[in-house]
Amino acid sequence: MIRLAPLALLAGLGLACVAAAPARAEEPDLIFRKSTVWKFLTPDDKLATYGIDDPLVEGVACHYTLPEKGGVKGMLGVAEEVSDISIACRQIGPINFKGKFEQGDVVYRESRSLIFKKMQIVRGCDAKRNVLVYLVYSDKLIDGSPKNSTTSVPIMPWGGTGETPKCADFLK
Repeated sequence: MIRLAPLALLAGLGLACVAAAPARAEEPDLIFRKSTVWKFLTPDDKLATYGIDDPLVEGVACHYTLPEKGGVKGMLGVAEEVSDISIACRQIGPINFKGKFEQGDVVYRESRSLIFKKMQIVRGCDAKRNVLVYLVYSDKLIDGSPKNSTTSVPIMPWGGTGETPKCADFLK
C-alpha cells in the first residue's frame, strides 16, 4: 500500500479540483490597479479593474473591480480576499449570440481563496425588455447573504447592422 504525505495528498486533491472545474473561456485583461492601503515592505492593498468579453455574446464587454490583499499573506498568495466586487457591462458592438444559454449561466469564474470562495459572473435575459443582465457575486456567505452587484445591457441596434436580436430567442 502506498502512503502519501499529507501535503502530497492535499496537492493531489487540489489538482483534481482544478481539473474538475470548467475551463475559463478567456483570462480577463487587467486594466489598472490602484493602491488603497500602504503596507511597509510588502505589497499594498489594491483595487484591480479587469475587462472581459462575454464568451457567448459578441458585442458585450464587462469590467469588474475587486480588492486584492497586500501584506505578507497577499505576497504569498494565501490571503482571504474580501467579497466586495463591482461590475459594469456595456454593448460595444453589434450583438451576436453564438448559441443558446440558460438563465444564470456562468460567464466567468475565479477563485478568491485557497479553497472555499469563488467570484462568479453570471448572465440572464430580461425577455420583456430585451436586456441582458449580468450579476457578479462571491459564493462565500457574508452576514447571511452573498455580496453582489448587478448590471444590465439593453440590446440596441448598432450601425445599420439589420434586425436587433432578442435575447429570449437564445434561452434554452
